[in-house]
Amino acid sequence: MARQKGLIKLKGTMGDITFYRTRDGYMAREKGGISAERMRTDPAFQRTRENMAEFGRAGKAGKTLRNSMQSLLRTAADPRMVSRLTKEMVKVIQMDATNPRGQRNVIDGEAELLQGFEFNISGKLGTSIVAPFTATLDRVTGDAIIDIEAYVPTDSVIAPAGSTHYKMVSAAMDINFESETFASEKNETPVLPLSSVLTAPLQLNNNLPTASTNPLFLVFGISFYQEVNGTFYELKNGAYNALQIVKVDGTP
Repeated sequence: MARQKGLIKLKGTMGDITFYRTRDGYMAREKGGISAERMRTDPAFQRTRENMAEFGRAGKAGKTLRNSMQSLLRTAADPRMVSRLTKEMVKVIQMDATNPRGQRNVIDGEAELLQGFEFNISGKLGTSIVAPFTATLDRVTGDAIIDIEAYVPTDSVIAPAGSTHYKMVSAAMDINFESETFASEKNETPVLPLSSVLTAPLQLNNNLPTASTNPLFLVFGISFYQEVNGTFYELKNGAYNALQIVKVDGTP
């Protein structure tokens, strides 16, 4: 892969060179590679086929997770979030000690490795909220709770310049990665002012199916707003909003 330089940027194919555009700029690469048939049948590419199968499974698992909380991701995801999540899903699958290579999956892997994943690398939860909170997932009752201790917003909410208000959000998901189905619930606070007045403790409670055998996830985040003439506008289209997987309970 080579980067194109100069004033004129090319797109398309010229001879054996393909020119294309990516987020990193205009690139060029030479055509080539092995045939699809050889990739499917040649024993020399057995490891490659196994890796491709697991990478595809990781991609589907990441998509299912994203679909289960899509409304939150519209305003709290960076441009490379999908690829970052797929990379972490691969690590989860690789921890499967039950199935052979190429057949490993999320259910038998270590879904807990996703705990701490940031959906917006530009706005991390730990640098946006310093108020103490606890995250609880109860598989038996289905309760998924964020408890936030009393705090002073101007001290405990690290807001970007220009913001006047904020909102805390949470969601809980019960996901069957094999069938690509899920149950989820979202909860949020009202839009709150960035004031110097001590708040009361806050609780965001989400309900999941009781006694589930699927992996459970709890996410917590914050959105920032600017008030103009009584209307709240999301700051920079959500560029600074934070959203993190704060608790994971893999299969029992």
